[in-house]
Amino acid sequence: MQLHISNVSKTYGNGLKALNNINLVIEKGMFGLLGPNGAGKSTLMRTIATLQDPDSGTISLGDIDVLQQKTELRKILGYLPQDFGFYPKVSALSLLNHFAVLKGITSAPERKELVEALLQLTNLFEARKRNVSDYSGGMRQRFGIAQALLGNPKLIIVDEPTAGLDPMERNRFHNLLSEIGEQIIVILSTHIVEDVKNLCKKMVVMNKGTILLEGTPAQAQATIQNKIWSKSIEKSELENYRSQMRVISSHTAEGKVVVHVYADSNPGAGFDQVAADLEDVYFSTITKK
Repeated sequence: MQLHISNVSKTYGNGLKALNNINLVIEKGMFGLLGPNGAGKSTLMRTIATLQDPDSGTISLGDIDVLQQKTELRKILGYLPQDFGFYPKVSALSLLNHFAVLKGITSAPERKELVEALLQLTNLFEARKRNVSDYSGGMRQRFGIAQALLGNPKLIIVDEPTAGLDPMERNRFHNLLSEIGEQIIVILSTHIVEDVKNLCKKMVVMNKGTILLEGTPAQAQATIQNKIWSKSIEKSELENYRSQMRVISSHTAEGKVVVHVYADSNPGAGFDQVAADLEDVYFSTITKK
C-alpha cells in the first residue's frame, strides 16, 4: 500500500501559502518530513489526516480517496498530533479502553487483550492505573502512540513526537517507532535532524510550504560531500564571515564559534573540509537562496 499526494496546495485566509504544489509517494516504512517551524509540516499532516481540506490536489492511500472517503481513511489511521489533550483523573487503562470503543472494538475480551498488549508494547503496563495527567512528557507520548495503534492502522502520522523529551525517553520512543515502522507507513514530522537520521529510510526537507529535497538520508548527504568546510573563529568575526561566505550553521564550542561553510572549494585559510552529515544537508537546503 502506498500513499500518493498529488499537486496539493493550501493557502490560509491571511494569505499564508502553507502548501505549494506538494507531490509525494510514500511507501511502507518510516518516512521523515523535516523542516523548521512554519515549514507547512503540520498543515500537510492535518490534511492527510482529514482534519482539513486542501485548496487543490488529491491524496490516496491504496484504493481510498482520502479527500472523498474520509471515514474509510480514519478507520485505518493512527494519528499523534504535536499537542493533544487528555481527560483529567482518568487512568491510562480506562482511557485506552474508551478510545478502543470509539474505534469500534466492541468485544470486551478482544478489547481487554488489545489494550493490555498496547500498554505492554509502550512500556506503560506497570503504570496503567495511574492517571494520564500525572504522566511525564515521555510517558504521555508513549500513551499517544498506544492510542494511535488501536484498530490495526495502515498509516500512522506522528507530528513532532520527541520535542521536549529527555535523551532516555527519546531513545525509548525511537525504538518503539522503529518497531512499528517495519510493518506499516509511518510519517514522522519533525524539526529534529537526529530523529530522521536515526529512524527514516526516506525523507524530504520542507520549508515555506515547498519540498526542497527528497531521497534517503545517505543520498541527501552524498549531494553535499566535499562541499562542507569548518573553522573555529571569534564570535565577533561571525557577521563578517556571513557577509563573505555561505555560512550554513554555527555553534559555540569552548568559547569559540565553529562555523560550517558550503563551498565548492576551500573558502580560505584555516578552513578544513569535514564529512557532511544530515544536519549540514538540512541547513544547506533551507538556507539556499
